[in-house]
Amino acid sequence: MTKADPELVAFLKKYPTYPTTHILDDLRAVEYSRLDINGQVYLDYTGGGLYSESQLRRHHRLLSEHVFGNPHSSNPTSQSATQLVDHAREYVLRFFNADPDEYIAIFTSNASGALKLIGESYPFANGRYLLTFDNHNSVNGIREFAHARGGDVAYIPIVLPDMRVDASQLDRELAQPSKNGHSLFAYPAQSNFSSVQHPLEWIEKAHEHGWDVLLDAAAFVPTSKLDLSKIKPDFVPVSFYKMFGYPTGLGALIARRKALGKLHRPWFAGGTITVASVQGDKYYMADGAAAFEDGTIDYLNIPAIEIGLKHIESIGYDVIHERIHCLTGWLLSNLSEMRHNSGVPLVRIFGPTQMAGRGGAVTINFYDKDDKAFDHRYIEEEANKVNISLRTGCFCNPGAGEVALEISRMELDVCFTQPGHEDRFTVDDFRLCIDGKSSGAVRISVGLVTNFDDVQSILTFARSLLS
Repeated sequence: MTKADPELVAFLKKYPTYPTTHILDDLRAVEYSRLDINGQVYLDYTGGGLYSESQLRRHHRLLSEHVFGNPHSSNPTSQSATQLVDHAREYVLRFFNADPDEYIAIFTSNASGALKLIGESYPFANGRYLLTFDNHNSVNGIREFAHARGGDVAYIPIVLPDMRVDASQLDRELAQPSKNGHSLFAYPAQSNFSSVQHPLEWIEKAHEHGWDVLLDAAAFVPTSKLDLSKIKPDFVPVSFYKMFGYPTGLGALIARRKALGKLHRPWFAGGTITVASVQGDKYYMADGAAAFEDGTIDYLNIPAIEIGLKHIESIGYDVIHERIHCLTGWLLSNLSEMRHNSGVPLVRIFGPTQMAGRGGAVTINFYDKDDKAFDHRYIEEEANKVNISLRTGCFCNPGAGEVALEISRMELDVCFTQPGHEDRFTVDDFRLCIDGKSSGAVRISVGLVTNFDDVQSILTFARSLLS
């Protein structure tokens, strides 16, 4: 009889519900065995999910047993593809419990593609665009469309240490929608930097003041259920590879039909029109999703979305969420306790240190015994040597990064006004500007088939940096 691992015993004592998630261990052994065969510790689920072997088999079988053609026709192979695409579209709405009379699913290349559709089409003239500091760059980028059309752009700060929004300022801004135009409020259901889960109750609060709401759900839906029968955001971008790994290059914009009616695209393309004329200099946009799906959609890979969604359903969000809760809680508590022999903490955690209102990503920086930060690139290089996949940088979320790393507006103004940076400004230029401050962080994110050993591996790695 082998002696029980004291760390595992302590973990199970603290998280007695963890064994109820054993289905994920069984699943990993069968469907994700390549992780252990290759000795890989994968802790970058916020960057991208992992696919199961059965997803690949089912999709390959579908393609190998049928003939599918471009959907923009009525021939037999085209009709076969159209039926599969339509079924996948319906399944996306069903998965998110969205009433098809109220919502529509538009297939895009990724969540960023979905966000660009909103940015280029939303009527910002004389309107307002309100967003939180804590947003992905693809949400930040929409401000350029707003600026170009004369819309007002405003940001709501987030506050250390938990990196949550200043609620009083949010209330003040929401109470001031545009009087002469449309107003759009954008925020993430879950931060891809700190893993803070921002209140979904903001949606209805914004609606009461006349705002349309863009809820970025890309980091939220891999481990948490989004029920669109209970909350009613107007625009919801998602990225499917972040949920279940395969296929990459496909996302969706789930939009309320009445909000979609406000969008006016600045161009037309193949597939987006009913009629276009060269000599008549006229075109007529198609209805619904077709008006937003440029060219030929990825009709061979779209059926794999339904396969992936069914894979998540077969496991259940309750199980996934519980696994994330237990492992992230253990990771947070152990990292928080690590100290050098000088008494200096090994890490600083950016975001909540408790599990209430947060997801499964833990963003940190490491410090030496003299309280000097290790370069995040060095941490990644060292982790690579022991086959640990984590992510470093600011994760395309500069607002959260600037707050977490305490980079001031004054420092940024100095950076961006230096001679020679008018047309080009690199990451290396930025590091020189902020004069020794950290320019990024380390993100460890657990996900669908993370297990206790994975978390112990990163904790062992962290302890190797102690002195």
